[in-house]
Amino acid sequence: MSSEKSVPGERAQEAELQVEMKKTPASQITHFAEDTREYSFTFTTVLENGTQSTPVSTSVCTKTHLEDLLCKLGLENYFPGKITLSTVLEIGTESITDEPIQSLKKLPWCFLKRLMMVNVTVLSTMCSAAETDTDSALQDLDSVLELIGSNDDQDSNTINPLDLLAALFLCSDSFLQQEIMSKMSMCQFAVPLFLPDCSTSQCTLMLWAMRDIVKKFRPCSLADSKGFVEDSIVTTAMPMISFVRLGDCSLSKSQILNQVLSNPQQYHDVFIHRNMESGNVPREISNGLVEIGWYLPCGKKNLDIFPEPVAVVNLRGDLFSFQKQFSILCQTSSAVIIFFDSIAESECNLLSSAGNIKAQLFLVANFPNKTEKNINSLKDLASKLKLSGSQILFKKQQTNDAQFVSKLRLTMNGIMENCQHKITIEGMSAEAHELGISVDEDCTECQNAKRSAAQITSTIDDVVRYKEDQLPLQGKLWKELAKIEKEECRLRKAGDKPLEQYKANLQSEKQKLRQQQSRYDMSEAMQCFITAISNESKEERSYFLKWMRMNLDVKSRKKLSGLRDEYKEKCCKLSENKEIIAALDRQISNSSLGIEHFMREMGQLYEATCSLPSNNAYRQQFQDLPSLGADLLLDGFPLELVDGDASNIPVRWMTGVLTKLHEKVQHKSRLLVVTVLGVQSTGKSTLLNTMFGVQFAVSSGRCTRGAFMLLIGIKEDLKEELNCDFILVIDTEGLKSPELAELEDSYEHDNELATLVVGLSDITIINIAMENSTEMKDILQIVVHAFLRMEKLGKKPNCQFVHQNVGDVSAHDNNARDRNKLLEQLNEMTQAAARMEKLDPNIKLTDVMEYDPEHSNWYIPGLWHGIPPMAPVNTGYSESVYEFKKSLIEVLKSCKYQTLPEFLEWTRSLWKAVKHENFIFSFRNSLVAEAYSNLCVEYGKWEWDFQKHMYNWLATAETRISNTSNQSSKLEFLSSLKKEVTTQEETTLEKLTKYYESKEGHVNLVKSYRATFEISIKTLRIEIENSVTNKLTAAIDFQNGMKKVHDVNGKHKAILEEKVLKLLGDCRERNEDLSEEQLEKEFEKMWDETVKKLDFKGLEKRDIVLDVYNQLRKQLDRHVGAVKMVLNQASDLTKYGVNMFNVTDKHFDRAWFKMNITDVIGITEKKFKKEEANIMAQCVITQGNQFVSDRKHTTSDYHETYTRELLEMIDGKLKEIKKLNAQFEVDLKLHICGFAAREFQQMHEDFIKVNDPLKHLEKSRPQYCADFIDLYHEKDQSLKKAEEFTERCLKPAVREYVNKALGIEIVDAMLTGADSVKYSTRSYFQHSILKQLLEENTSENYVSYIRKYDGFVKKWIFDCILKEFSEDNALSGLELKCLETITQKIQAAVKRAENEGTSTRDIKTISGFVENVCSVLSSDIVVSTDNLGLKLIQDKASVKEFIGHLQYYLEQMKTSLSGEFSQRCDIQKKLINLPFKPQDELFRKVFGCGKLCPFCMVPCEAGGKDHKEHHASVHRPKGLGRWRSSVSNKLSVSVCTTRVYSENTFRNSDTEGEYHPYKDYRKFYPDWNIAPDPSIEASDYWKYVLTTFNEEFAVEYHAKPADIPEQWKSITKEQALKSINEVFNVK
Repeated sequence: MSSEKSVPGERAQEAELQVEMKKTPASQITHFAEDTREYSFTFTTVLENGTQSTPVSTSVCTKTHLEDLLCKLGLENYFPGKITLSTVLEIGTESITDEPIQSLKKLPWCFLKRLMMVNVTVLSTMCSAAETDTDSALQDLDSVLELIGSNDDQDSNTINPLDLLAALFLCSDSFLQQEIMSKMSMCQFAVPLFLPDCSTSQCTLMLWAMRDIVKKFRPCSLADSKGFVEDSIVTTAMPMISFVRLGDCSLSKSQILNQVLSNPQQYHDVFIHRNMESGNVPREISNGLVEIGWYLPCGKKNLDIFPEPVAVVNLRGDLFSFQKQFSILCQTSSAVIIFFDSIAESECNLLSSAGNIKAQLFLVANFPNKTEKNINSLKDLASKLKLSGSQILFKKQQTNDAQFVSKLRLTMNGIMENCQHKITIEGMSAEAHELGISVDEDCTECQNAKRSAAQITSTIDDVVRYKEDQLPLQGKLWKELAKIEKEECRLRKAGDKPLEQYKANLQSEKQKLRQQQSRYDMSEAMQCFITAISNESKEERSYFLKWMRMNLDVKSRKKLSGLRDEYKEKCCKLSENKEIIAALDRQISNSSLGIEHFMREMGQLYEATCSLPSNNAYRQQFQDLPSLGADLLLDGFPLELVDGDASNIPVRWMTGVLTKLHEKVQHKSRLLVVTVLGVQSTGKSTLLNTMFGVQFAVSSGRCTRGAFMLLIGIKEDLKEELNCDFILVIDTEGLKSPELAELEDSYEHDNELATLVVGLSDITIINIAMENSTEMKDILQIVVHAFLRMEKLGKKPNCQFVHQNVGDVSAHDNNARDRNKLLEQLNEMTQAAARMEKLDPNIKLTDVMEYDPEHSNWYIPGLWHGIPPMAPVNTGYSESVYEFKKSLIEVLKSCKYQTLPEFLEWTRSLWKAVKHENFIFSFRNSLVAEAYSNLCVEYGKWEWDFQKHMYNWLATAETRISNTSNQSSKLEFLSSLKKEVTTQEETTLEKLTKYYESKEGHVNLVKSYRATFEISIKTLRIEIENSVTNKLTAAIDFQNGMKKVHDVNGKHKAILEEKVLKLLGDCRERNEDLSEEQLEKEFEKMWDETVKKLDFKGLEKRDIVLDVYNQLRKQLDRHVGAVKMVLNQASDLTKYGVNMFNVTDKHFDRAWFKMNITDVIGITEKKFKKEEANIMAQCVITQGNQFVSDRKHTTSDYHETYTRELLEMIDGKLKEIKKLNAQFEVDLKLHICGFAAREFQQMHEDFIKVNDPLKHLEKSRPQYCADFIDLYHEKDQSLKKAEEFTERCLKPAVREYVNKALGIEIVDAMLTGADSVKYSTRSYFQHSILKQLLEENTSENYVSYIRKYDGFVKKWIFDCILKEFSEDNALSGLELKCLETITQKIQAAVKRAENEGTSTRDIKTISGFVENVCSVLSSDIVVSTDNLGLKLIQDKASVKEFIGHLQYYLEQMKTSLSGEFSQRCDIQKKLINLPFKPQDELFRKVFGCGKLCPFCMVPCEAGGKDHKEHHASVHRPKGLGRWRSSVSNKLSVSVCTTRVYSENTFRNSDTEGEYHPYKDYRKFYPDWNIAPDPSIEASDYWKYVLTTFNEEFAVEYHAKPADIPEQWKSITKEQALKSINEVFNVK
């Protein structure tokens, strides 16, 4: 607003304001288009003289009540209907925190959170800021007085609960509305019948939202028969009595209704009223809301207020303002009761003129001031409405509420007795449409879905017949398939049939059943179902599934409710009703029909088509079904994990669904799994539903069978803390008591189910209803068994015990004794389960599960507060469940997630093992296998690091010993060795600890192997320490022995050097120049004369044969009798080991050998054992002879440790040979030691010859002569000595260094090169061999591999090394690498000696310089300067020139040796002659323990040195291990992985000819774990081998060819390769 300035001399004119107001069309404004108004204002000033200022425009936007309220609540972006159920159910930080609500924007979410937990205190949820403000205001008197005097006592932070409820309904989608209604109904709150939208003055009938409310009650008409009614509340016909208000009314209509509907002992606020918290806050958007509540009788006259059900409706606000709502209530109600304080004429006219009122009208007059006007108005109205006296009730001032309520109840009873008009809420939709009231389920998506669901469910009359016609695949065929799958694992019915043929027949039967399934045309119902859930509209799909569930529940309830009640009743008297109960259980199962049955059929459609060829058109048609299953899981629908009817998992279907789900969440599928287990009907599903707000089936018409899983999303604010993306909740079928389980043949099913879900879970909730505690003790046995099994697999899930129906607030304290008693019982059960599984019986509960008696027990009150059906949910129940939920989330924070593919792998492997009876030894899991393989790979690296370090340390120590001129101190070196191995052991153990602490690669799954690998490291340390000690001892003893020789040689050289120098002086004194010939002649004469006078006493010759014999006697001293006599008679050891060694009868145990049994192999056990013993004896002899040859080819002398090591090696091998006596041991050792004695004696004599002092001195004669001549002519010796030092001293030392280091470098290259994976674990090594055998595919190779495994492996490794280092001259590369290393060290030593000489000026002679260089290199190479004649070098010879020449010759040496190493050589010969043999080291690494399967002779692949159990990835037909039929002499085709799970028996020498069940093979072979094949194709490799070379093996084994099953003949080479790739997990 503006005004003109005053004009001088002229009075300012009075200004007048003109305002033009323009209304903007509402549609141009915001998303509150219907009720938001924008107004434009133009301002101008007009003076009296007519002058007008320039107009100024502005606009303002007014907010409606709705917009204003939604903004206050922070819901403006969610209007209309944008809050989804999945959003509310997602778990976030606010889900588990109890921070006070500081702003109204948090209020809706807190309300929803508490409502989803069915907390009846939800209506008192309010903003704490309002409380705080009020409290602080009341702290001083002035504020109090000001507050009293104020008219406005409402806080801006408060809101009427009805407004909050209306706002939430307006902002929620249809499915959340339905869930809100269900939870409110459980709390016994009235729910919206007509929801107003104050912005449009329209209202909506909430029919869809109420459809999910199901009520169960017993009217008085059914009280005697104990019958009941259970139905959806919207389809249940009952009288409806509506309560409305006319004008202002001082009487609280809602509070009166609450008293009418409540028992005196159990008052409950069904309707929100003004005296509730925030109930007096003026309503902003909820006027016009019509609520409905119900009274439902329980059938007990002394408790029921009304004998029949009645609906009570309450209109909020003045009926005068909401005539549309009033009209429909008048048309649909049995009676409308109008509350008022006074009646205005307009109101009287309105009521009297209202036409088409079908309901009886009743007036409740509350006249605070009983004026004549009020009385006359009432008479007038009663007259116009033709009301009788009984239709008018007075609330007099002297009448208290209790009296008035009784009067009102009598009136209502009268209305109900005379009621001819009962209505359903579903039926109200017709009247609603007539009056222009919208119905929430009128939307297109809902109606389309309704039609689709009706198309399926309308044809259901007989459920059993319907399932047979429309869902045929899950009936007999699927159950038969499930039985066959279990029989494949258990082989109980095989009888005398050949097992592999029996298994092949089972495969054929499975195939036929799948073919039968695939021949079915898809039923009409399934076509409709799949079409409906394939709908692109997620909303329509959700509507369809809801309609389906509700329709099917209606069908099921009619049949199942009665059956279930009868079942429970009969179970109370189990012994009397056994047959009836069993029949009832079958009826319940057959009569059940839910969405899971349609989903199950989908799964079977998919599974059946998966057995068809991949390009089959019918198969292609169903390839998208798993994607639909994944969508449903993401939408929050439960998916069946275990089919409870068939007691099976459709693995292919589950794989397809979870794989698709993994893709759909873009591989962000980190899961934590929570499972509930417990007795039937103890509220497991209700517990999960309350805790997570989910919708597992809980109505009496439905009951959980099997196990269902449901995904719950995690909000971003909690993802990082929980380290997961979803929580997967698994609800399970109730476990049955043993008596009931035995009756229904379900004990096995319960065991399987418990084992599976415990194995999949991070937390297992054990639900115990206190009234069933006795029964629960029996169930706990199953649960504890499941936990025990998991502990053996390396899983230790957390366990939480929930004790339901415990009412006392001090329950936790009072039950301390019970908890301790429970723990004792659980410990006893754990020990009993351990004995059943043949495990350590001293195990405790806490060893197998994470359980804390104090914090793992939860006491939860009963669900209902009072007597249903009018009982609300107990506040204590929801509060306790909430506390439990918070604790659960805290526990989950410490759990390690698993991804969907990992969860899937666990499901598959656990279920596979569950189907076998011996679970622990049947379990195979690729995740565990991979984790174990990773651990073995790492251990292999640590082991080689340890060994390599110690090999290098030993080389250095041996070099230092060789370079020591004095006698070496054994104690010093052995002390240093102990420190070194201890340090290396600690380093390796630390690596193991860090590996387990890293928690990478599922290391938690291999916790049980930690102790094994710790022992292996300690064993490795002992082995290395013993080996290195022996080598050090030999080196020190050798060096000390050689000192005598060195002393003699030194003494001789000193004498000769003196003689040379004397001769030099004599020759120079002659006054003539002597020629070289003359000088040589003089030198020779002097040499011969001197040598004649020297004493050449060398090393003494020892009797090595006697030493070997004495050591053998000492070792065999423990034997007595005939064995000792044989040993005493062996006077000349050299006569032994000349001829071929043969095993004879005398070598076997007499007791066993007298048994003339014919074993299953068809030939006598004697002959078989003789052949085997001969093969093994030859193997030991070969290894012993190789050991001796390796020692002989060194340049050292014999040492006694050689014989000791040889005997220890033989003892190690003899442990593997059973049933052979002491005579065999003595004869074999005599044979090997005879060869050793001859060879070691020869070795010793050769060493003496090489080190003969005269020969040694004669080698030096040319050198001394040449030096003498040079000295005479006074030539510069620096050049010559530099060359000689390089060629004679350094070059041989460098060669020896390269030769020593080359073996270690070769092993290192093999373990780190391109093919290193072959040697990383024993499993990968086996895969490499098997793959190569298949590529070469010759029977000779296979026979050699099977019968002479260790020899074959050695040759294979040797060939691999040859191949690796023959290509690209790779060996020379390693030699050059070693050469480079040592030449650098030599050059550095020369430089260092030169620098030291320059700085100290001590080194003045060449001999001094050379000694310094050798000293620097004393730890690297052994440099012998004996032949250099250092004392004959002139003192004036230049050291500097010598260094220059030496550096030149060092380069020449390097060039020369490089050329030598670069030339192609005989690699095989070189490898054999290396002091450190890489082939032997690699063999030791990959060969492992060398134990063979007692049945099929497959080698053990377990990692580490001291593993407790032997195992192999794949076993083979026993015929390949020489087993055959005792009757036909045909090779056996049975595979031991099948046999050990069958009912068959075996006998052999280990069983002493007695038949023994294969199942109990561990009695004789306790250290072997023969797990079942992971799939029927797992042993395809060996089946292919036996099939291909059947004739050849028969000839080799002197047997007849095996009867090969037909299915084996179709196995191709490619399939054989594929099978080992899968078994060994090679991609």
